[in-house]
Amino acid sequence: VSTSSLAMRLLNVDTLRLEFFHSADEAPPYAILSHRWEDDEPASIRSHPHLRRALSKEIGWYKVEGACWAMKHLDMTYVWIDTLCIDKSSSAELSESINSMFSWYQKATLCFAYLSDLEPGIDQPSQDALWKYRPGKSLFEDSQWFKRGWTLQELIAPTEVWFFDRYWGYVGSRSSLAERIAQITNISSLVLTDPSHARLWSTSVAARLSWAAKRTTTRLEDRAYSLCGLFGVNMSTIYGEGEATAFFRLQTEIFQANPDHTIFAWD
Repeated sequence: VSTSSLAMRLLNVDTLRLEFFHSADEAPPYAILSHRWEDDEPASIRSHPHLRRALSKEIGWYKVEGACWAMKHLDMTYVWIDTLCIDKSSSAELSESINSMFSWYQKATLCFAYLSDLEPGIDQPSQDALWKYRPGKSLFEDSQWFKRGWTLQELIAPTEVWFFDRYWGYVGSRSSLAERIAQITNISSLVLTDPSHARLWSTSVAARLSWAAKRTTTRLEDRAYSLCGLFGVNMSTIYGEGEATAFFRLQTEIFQANPDHTIFAWD
């Protein structure tokens, strides 16, 4: 089944309600929020019927508010946020969503990368922080966003990525920061600046696996599951199977789809 044919939910930033679409191909133009999961992530928008009063009181909801704010500046209505738009109580939906994510990021008009640990140059946020770059006190290179497993595909898959600091101050785009990001991630700037992904698909399997070598995930199996999109493969998610088993299944799927023998160079 094509991942683009799978149903998805999008958050309407005007009504703050989730809307259902039968596939990404049928969905209206949308943006996606990429972020690092932290301790107080919202599990469901239904848990906050008075969402506007809940926003900004918790870091997890502050991300939602910031994404909605950015969307309105761009005159866009729909955004996909993994913490809200996946029903994680359904193992089938979670598995389908994980296998669809690369496609969903690829089809997004824009991806917002929110670096919650990147401090701006001033102590308090300003009303126009979204569009004014202020040199940060902490380095862009030090952000934990670059050390997480899921953010690897979120960096590569979208047509473009815009980076924001803790207070939603605009830092730069993937295109403008490509050389700097290449130094951080060891991903070629040619891959980062190629929206067609031709450079990605022509990169050896071993090289693509190396990009994930120092990245971590909260759940060990996600180290394997988060890489499916980078190799164009699908696999069922079986939490509890362990990292080694999940990674072996991933390698099997990769080799069946692309018999690149460099995979055997990967330990």
